[in-house]
Amino acid sequence: MEADNTQTRPLLSVIVPVYNAERFLRKTVGSIQAQTVEDLEILLVNDGSRDRSPEICRELAKADPRIRVFDKENGGASSARNVGLAHARGRYLGFVDADDWIHPDMYENLLAGAEKLVRMRAKNFMVQIGREEVNEQGEPLQDVVIPPEREDLLTPRDFAESLLLYTGDASFCTALLPADFMQSFRFPEGTTGEDFRLLMEMAAKEKGQDLSGVLRLPVRGYRVVHRAGSVTRIADNPSKFSRVYVDIIHHADWCETSLVARYPDLAAAARRFGLYERLDYLLHVPIPDMNGENGFYEETVRYLRRHVKDTLFGPHLTGKNRIYLLLFTLAPRSVRKIHWKLRGKKILAEGKITA
Repeated sequence: MEADNTQTRPLLSVIVPVYNAERFLRKTVGSIQAQTVEDLEILLVNDGSRDRSPEICRELAKADPRIRVFDKENGGASSARNVGLAHARGRYLGFVDADDWIHPDMYENLLAGAEKLVRMRAKNFMVQIGREEVNEQGEPLQDVVIPPEREDLLTPRDFAESLLLYTGDASFCTALLPADFMQSFRFPEGTTGEDFRLLMEMAAKEKGQDLSGVLRLPVRGYRVVHRAGSVTRIADNPSKFSRVYVDIIHHADWCETSLVARYPDLAAAARRFGLYERLDYLLHVPIPDMNGENGFYEETVRYLRRHVKDTLFGPHLTGKNRIYLLLFTLAPRSVRKIHWKLRGKKILAEGKITA
């Protein structure tokens, strides 16, 4: 691990977890180096890469004194981010994934939003910017989150609700936070969906310092690049079933208990989230795994059967959501076989659930 080589505190620290990113790393780091805000440091945390990523990291650091490199055994993006948190010296913190890139004025816009909140005497806040989704060829994909038409400042409760209803952005990559606030937290390790979980813990004021609010900006600055073979919720490939479909249900269960204990009026939204994520799981779990030996699958179906009334009458679900939930409640394996035969046609037209 390299020693710190500067004494002054930069305005901004950008933490980049790096794992086998040799094909993208130079472009990603280059987009951070090209920021109109020059008073920044870039922390590249090599998470046990097996390709040329460590060598590229050191080449980049040699050419730019703002870059610091840290090496660790492979432990996942959360553990790499936590190493970055422990060594970041900036007044504000941001995160960029090693295979994405950012617009030149992204941090200028985020910092302008932060300064507005500082003038309002806010302390433990977050500023978010809009994002765009593209494929490897740079072609636009469907928006995951649509930026607001104008700046809006959400309370922690309203921000949590936006994440439960998929109208908010559950990513730290589009965010800027005061370092003193962010460094009182650590990303949960050993799970996927860690951004969602930590943001919910912040909103519920479960750990660290209290979140005061989230300022959302009406401009886009972060580009998410969806690559073939990456572990995402967009790909529908049963032969590569992602644990994210399981982990997010665990997070949903946490929301129904811990988050709702803080905000009881979010009970219906949390239940809808739990139902929706279980529907997502049943649409992606491999059909051979839909059997009595798969305890998680069995409990997922039992949950649907316990909450038929919520499926029928709960708010926020669409008619198509209700139909599919009821079908999976009655005959999950048969419905999944039919769905698999019909994949390629647009059966579910909304959200992130696709045929």
